[in-house]
Amino acid sequence: MKMIILIVKDSDADTVTQALTAEKYRVTRVASTGGFLRSGIVTLLLGVLDERVETCLELIRAKLPPLPSGERRATLFVVPVERFEQV
Repeated sequence: MKMIILIVKDSDADTVTQALTAEKYRVTRVASTGGFLRSGIVTLLLGVLDERVETCLELIRAKLPPLPSGERRATLFVVPVERFEQV
């Protein structure tokens, strides 16, 4: 299992979240601030089975195409999960 941590602009968060949940990914959304002028950003947390990681990343890339200015639209981390438990 992997944890995908996705940091996106507030304006892109709804589109990505809706696409992910439509494909049955469970998403936790955390409002945060950062970047230039402390603009609104959102951190999305996803616990994803190893075999679905690449499909998830492809979906994210499809929903966040590059801007004409070349500016990046998101930062993401894929982190191994040693243990997962629901209580």
